[in-house]
Amino acid sequence: MTGLTRIALSTGIELDVQLAGPRDAPPVILLHGFPESHRTWRAIVPDLARDHFVVAPDQRGYARSSKPEGVAAYAPDRIVGDLIALAEALGIERFTLVGHDWGGAVAWMAALRHPERIARLAIVNAPHPFVFQRSLFDDPAQRAASQYITRFRDTALDQHILGKGLEWFFATSFAQHVTSAVAGADKAAYLDEWGQPGALTAMLNWYRASPIVVPAPDATPERPAFLDAPFPPVTQPVLVVWGAADKALLPIQVEQLPPFVPDLTVRMVEAGHFVPWQAPEAVIAAFRAWEGTAVA
Repeated sequence: MTGLTRIALSTGIELDVQLAGPRDAPPVILLHGFPESHRTWRAIVPDLARDHFVVAPDQRGYARSSKPEGVAAYAPDRIVGDLIALAEALGIERFTLVGHDWGGAVAWMAALRHPERIARLAIVNAPHPFVFQRSLFDDPAQRAASQYITRFRDTALDQHILGKGLEWFFATSFAQHVTSAVAGADKAAYLDEWGQPGALTAMLNWYRASPIVVPAPDATPERPAFLDAPFPPVTQPVLVVWGAADKALLPIQVEQLPPFVPDLTVRMVEAGHFVPWQAPEAVIAAFRAWEGTAVA
């Protein structure tokens, strides 16, 4: 892996960032999800770096990047703010943004709020915020599949995981999906990063700070009126690469995208949720084909 650069942001935190490729090449920023780091993209960065300036941060709360205290510090606005501040720190005006899992959720929000900065958007198994929230009220299967979010919001979970041990956390939350891909030095790095003071709480605080409402499976909550109101479209060209075997984010997340993403390209791949680990070649192929046709 390329060495990391520590970058202080105007948001008051510091991120460790992997930088690769020519500085004068078209920039692309890669955002990882839970419970990962820039290592999400380890098999993808070398290809992109041939003709892009690649920026892959360890986001706030992860690895050795800053871990501010309190749930509010992980609100979506703060994390989107980090992204824009990172681009500014590197002198990047417009860029292609790629995100997986929580990184993809941040990417959707950033594209909606900062279309002047984000030229293209590539999403890997991360739900559009409106589609996801609506499905949690309207689709029983997606609601059932998302109950893990409620478990992650329980503040007793942090000590429970520490009591069980990080090897247990690795085996039950991550490695069962990507055992063959994450091993050796990568596994050791994750165990080390998760063992940093406050790391588990910081990572889980992303779930606790999210405004997404997850009703219980048998609940009959009043449906919020905003779910039937207009929602602004994403104006950029968007590529969605989706692991069809994802058991947490169901196909409805892709099927209901077209009304909200006018310029949409979808590539389904044979993988589960952790597509960058399970099928990196498919991600690269989809990105390269789309990049050749997308017009910012």
